[in-house]
Amino acid sequence: MLDFDICDTARLARNTDFDGVFFTAVKTTRIYCRPICPANPPLRKNISFYISAAACERAGYRPCLRCRPETTPNSPAWNGTKTTITRAITLIENGVLDSMNITDFAGKLGIGPRHLNRLFQQYTGTSVSQFAKTMRVQKAKRLLDETDLSLREIAQKSGFSSLRRFNSVFKETYRRPPSSLRRKP
Repeated sequence: MLDFDICDTARLARNTDFDGVFFTAVKTTRIYCRPICPANPPLRKNISFYISAAACERAGYRPCLRCRPETTPNSPAWNGTKTTITRAITLIENGVLDSMNITDFAGKLGIGPRHLNRLFQQYTGTSVSQFAKTMRVQKAKRLLDETDLSLREIAQKSGFSSLRRFNSVFKETYRRPPSSLRRKP
């Protein structure tokens, strides 16, 4: 719950510590703002506070054009391209790239394949395909250590298209076949 007096004090002081914590909705203009909005502060009797921009919009308010509430800290717009990379990494971890090519994957993220590779290079220091390959081989290594699954099952669960590709990538990474890392019972 938001304390009206605390929110009002923060709004009048334009306290940056509260940016993204609450939003001020102005009943007379039907606009909602961030606590740091440079506009003249509305009268106390004309405002209410909400915990999210979505709650403001659900109540019938529209975003302020001056303080741009969609850019509050930790919003997708605030995080920028980091949001795209975080989403891409989550999708790769969930195996989405195992069943589609880089171009389709980039399209799913709403960007082009070249831009996706540039972002990966910027944030991870490697390409999308290298990142996915590393994720697959790390998952395979964990499955080798923690389960008694066959190598074929491990290859499949790790996202490799074939046992042959799995063996090849594993040897390339660890300089030994996957069977040599299998824990002995």
